[in-house]
Amino acid sequence: MKRQFFILILSACTAWAGDWPQWLGPTRNNRVAADEKNLDKLPADLKPVWKISAGGGFSSPVVSSNRLFYFDENGQKEVVHGIDASTGKELWQAPIAERYADEWGAGPRSTPFVDGDRVYVQSCNGEFRCLNVADGKVIWGTSFEKDFGVKFLGSKAAEGTASRRGHNGSGMVDGDAVVLPVGSINGATLVCFDKLSGKIIWKSGTDETAYSSLQIATVGGVRQVIVLAADALVSVDRANGQPLWRIPLTTYAKRHAATPVISGDNIFVNSHTFGLLSLLITREGAGWKTATRWENKNLMINLSTPVIEGNSLYSQGPGKDFICADTKSGELKWSQPGFGKINASTIVVGGKLLFVTDTGELVLIAASAEKYTELGRAQVCGKTWNFPAYANGKIYLRDSRELICYDLSKG
Repeated sequence: MKRQFFILILSACTAWAGDWPQWLGPTRNNRVAADEKNLDKLPADLKPVWKISAGGGFSSPVVSSNRLFYFDENGQKEVVHGIDASTGKELWQAPIAERYADEWGAGPRSTPFVDGDRVYVQSCNGEFRCLNVADGKVIWGTSFEKDFGVKFLGSKAAEGTASRRGHNGSGMVDGDAVVLPVGSINGATLVCFDKLSGKIIWKSGTDETAYSSLQIATVGGVRQVIVLAADALVSVDRANGQPLWRIPLTTYAKRHAATPVISGDNIFVNSHTFGLLSLLITREGAGWKTATRWENKNLMINLSTPVIEGNSLYSQGPGKDFICADTKSGELKWSQPGFGKINASTIVVGGKLLFVTDTGELVLIAASAEKYTELGRAQVCGKTWNFPAYANGKIYLRDSRELICYDLSKG
């Protein structure tokens, strides 16, 4: 049994090596693969390896086995593209759904994810497809509206949630399953499918989803699916979908956008309304106990998902700043002004923090609770809310017009 377990872990690590196959990276916590080279500085003369035109959308690129996948719109449809990550050459494209647009922009907002020879994509209006990596052909799919009754209303909706601004949250592969944030109040907040066939394994919950991506993690000794839904932080048993615990959390316009950050039995969540919270989840007999460890109402982090390095949490702050907070107390350690407007995408690379501001600056800093120390800065793209992908020493960035590759390994 031990030998089989070791082989399974080795196989998983090999599959992830040098890739960025899903939202927030290989381990879904804003960190590069363990075998990536440390990054001590940015190249002095940073120029694109390649760049190609791209349509609108807030979806992020993903990379697996030197294939890059991105999701945009072409004026009529939301389209997923498969390209060669080394050259930017397009290999195929596949239309998925009708184009959606609002005052924030046009195009898809959910990030694709890759598992072996399959790539999974989700449109704004809730059309989900499993595609063949090689040619983009559909293997299976589901419709949130037709199959689960989730009507996409767009700007006609009276308030927030995914039915108004699009199904932004990205699903996740776990073992033999794909779990999606469907958002049906009729028993399908979360739905678990067989990843190969699309057969429903279980469905659970009566919460609408907002814009946050789910997490799957072991908390309190139990493998759980955790999602920051429209009105609560919700957990269900990964094996069978049975509800485990629920913490009501209210945000103006139900605009929960950031992904929960999980560290052991602690979960960190943030919004522009309640600020930054640290929650402790523990077993209590046959049930569960949830408690607030601390809250910092001043750190009203809006869109950004924070990252943990050591005992510190780093993120775009509530203003045009970048912040460091203590994970044990919530105390603000420092705040550095001069960064974008409301969003920054932060990645941990060998103990350093690499982030892209919403004004298109790439910044490298030391991960230190003592003070802010900048190691490099460069203008790399236009205005962007798209999280980059980092694989094999290269960073892939996207703005509203282009997809761009830079080689950071020569820094």
